[in-house]
Amino acid sequence: MRGSLHCYYKDIYGIRPVTRELNNTVVWLSCGFARPPSRDAVNRFLTDLEHVVDEVFDHLVEQAANRGLLDLTYSIDSTDVRVMPADPDASKCYDPTAEEYYYGYGCTIVSSGSKIPIAAEFTESKQAPEETAMRVTRDALAVAKPMWMLGDSAYNTLDWHDPCGQQVVVPVAPYNPRNTDDPKNIEVRVEDRITGHSEDVQLKQSTLDKTYNRRTEVERTNESVKDCGLGQTHPRGRVHARAHVFLALCLRLVVAITNYERGDNPGSTIITV
Repeated sequence: MRGSLHCYYKDIYGIRPVTRELNNTVVWLSCGFARPPSRDAVNRFLTDLEHVVDEVFDHLVEQAANRGLLDLTYSIDSTDVRVMPADPDASKCYDPTAEEYYYGYGCTIVSSGSKIPIAAEFTESKQAPEETAMRVTRDALAVAKPMWMLGDSAYNTLDWHDPCGQQVVVPVAPYNPRNTDDPKNIEVRVEDRITGHSEDVQLKQSTLDKTYNRRTEVERTNESVKDCGLGQTHPRGRVHARAHVFLALCLRLVVAITNYERGDNPGSTIITV
């Protein structure tokens, strides 16, 4: 694990490049190896890691939370995970933001604080199924209870809003009037949910607008994870690709925690030596 994180931090990805780097005497000694690993060993590690990488990620999220690196606002978003067309498990996906097709997968991330990923899931494409979005949201709320949960119009569903409301978390996602014959006169879905439950509780529109503007923080989190390897997916096959994605997420957490422990900016993706 230490060797893989070292390679990802140095922008070294793929079985062969990682093996070459770990065969450097200084590197394999400093990473704690008894001898330099073979290519087969690196390949097996990625395969085996996929079974436990969620637990490693959750442990690092807990460490970040214990250090107070999270705040009261969570944001959820999906990003693309692009691979070579030669990947047999990858699909031809459409990215509506970039308005282009790509080969690969996707990743749904909930972030908080200084670009801290706190819940995530690997998906078949950038557009995550609603069930996945719900599961990632529940995972994030299980870490610690925020005040706000922010999402774009893709999260304009009652199924996403109601669990947040049940935990006294205010969900904010733009109301999408499409696919309805009787659109509501609201800008965010939570306005209707509050009106339906209480006539005495109101949220100021200026507060909602100011809070929703913070949703861009998850986009910065996505970019910081891509700086840690998410944007350089060389492994082929779904198993290795998923392990690669979570290694990038773990590296982002390791860098944030390390910077915090050193008194540096946890939002930075660089460790100053």
